[in-house]
Amino acid sequence: MFKKMLLPAAILGAGLLLSFAVMSTKVEPTADPDQLLEPAKPKVAVKRAVKQSANLSAKSQGSVAAKREVDIVAQVSGQIVDVSPSFVDGRFVDRGEILIKIDDRDYRAALVSAESRLRQKQRLLAEEKGRSRQAKNEWRDLGNREANDLFLRKPQLAEAQAELEAAEADVNIAKLNIERTEIHLPFDARIKETLVNLGQFIAVGTRIASVYDTATAEVRLPLSDRQMALLHLPVSSSDISSRAEVVLSGVIAGQRYQWLGHITRTEASVDTRSRMYHAIAEVEQPFSNQHAAPLLPGLFVEAQISGKKLDGVLVLPKETLVNRANLYTLDKNNTVQLSPVSVLSKHNGQVWLRAELSDDTPILLEKHALLSPGTVVEPVFVSESVAPSENSVELAKRTGDKL
Repeated sequence: MFKKMLLPAAILGAGLLLSFAVMSTKVEPTADPDQLLEPAKPKVAVKRAVKQSANLSAKSQGSVAAKREVDIVAQVSGQIVDVSPSFVDGRFVDRGEILIKIDDRDYRAALVSAESRLRQKQRLLAEEKGRSRQAKNEWRDLGNREANDLFLRKPQLAEAQAELEAAEADVNIAKLNIERTEIHLPFDARIKETLVNLGQFIAVGTRIASVYDTATAEVRLPLSDRQMALLHLPVSSSDISSRAEVVLSGVIAGQRYQWLGHITRTEASVDTRSRMYHAIAEVEQPFSNQHAAPLLPGLFVEAQISGKKLDGVLVLPKETLVNRANLYTLDKNNTVQLSPVSVLSKHNGQVWLRAELSDDTPILLEKHALLSPGTVVEPVFVSESVAPSENSVELAKRTGDKL
C-alpha cells in the first residue's frame, strides 16, 4: 500500500520541480524602440486669424406708416353746401385746397351784428373820453391839485375801453367762424376716408375725414442690443445729426421694389416686454416719381441699415463657431484651445466677430465635434485667397503646408 502511494507523490514532486525550473529561466520580453509607433495626429484645416475693418449692416422689418395722420373735425355747425371733386377716398389734395364748404349765412349775419356793436362801443368810448377831459378841466378851474378818480371818470373810461375791446373780439370771432366754413388742409395730403357728404348737416366736433401727410413716410424698426452696437444711431440729443442710411424693400403687385431712407430718431425708451430698441426710418416724398413705386402706408417692408466702421473684426465661416460663442484655436504646440468670441453678425454662411486673439493665430475650420480642448493636431493651412468652404478644406488637405 505504501509503495502504491509513493510513486504518484514522486511524479508530482518531479513535475513541480520542473515547472519551477522553467519559470525561473524564462526570458522577459523587451520592447524594441525601433518598432514603437506614435499615434497619428488628426489633420485639421486651419486658417490664420486676420483682423480687418468692416462696415456691418443690421436687418429689421416693419410696416410703413404716414408720419402725420389726422382726422378733420368741423369747428362750426351747418349744412354742407359744396364738396370738392377731390373729396373722395384715396385722392391727393393740395395744401389750401377747399374740400368742403358749410353754409355761412348765419355767420355772416353774426358778423354784421358784431360790427354794429363795435361801432356803438367806439362811440361810447369817444363820449367817455370827452366827459373825462371835461371833468379834468373843471377840476383844474377849482384850483385843487388832487382830483378824485371817480370825479375824473377814470373807471368809466376803463369800462368803455374794455367794452370796445370785447366788441372787437366778437368781430374777429365772427370773421373766424366764416373762415371755418371752408375746410382745407395746411399740408399736401391724401384722403384715407371720407365721413360726410353734400347736403349733410354737421355739428361742431363732427369727424369729416381722415387724411395723412404725403411729405414723409416712416417705418418703426425693432433692433436688438447687439444690432445697436453695429450702428451709429441718434440715441441722445448729441446724436441728433446722425442719419444712418437705410434701404427698404417690399413687394407690390408681385414685384419687389426698394426705397432709400434715413434713420432720423430712436424712440425714447426700450420696450419693457421684448427689450428691443426702436429706430424710426423716414422716406421723403414717398409718392413722388423719384421712386420706382409709391411707398404705401401699411406695406410690410424689410430694412437694411448701414452700420458704422468697426476695427479688429474677424470674418470666418459660420461653421467655425463652437457652442455659438467660441472658436477652436491652436497654441504653439498645436494643442486645441477654446477661445471665447463676441459675435457681431451672421450672413450668407459667414460670421463677423471679435476675439482676444493675436494676428496669425491658427483657427480650426472643421472637425469640431471630433476634437476637444487639449487635443494635439496636425494643422493644414487654408490659403487666404480661398474661400473657407468645404472645397477649400479639401484643397488644404492636398496643398497645405505643415506648421
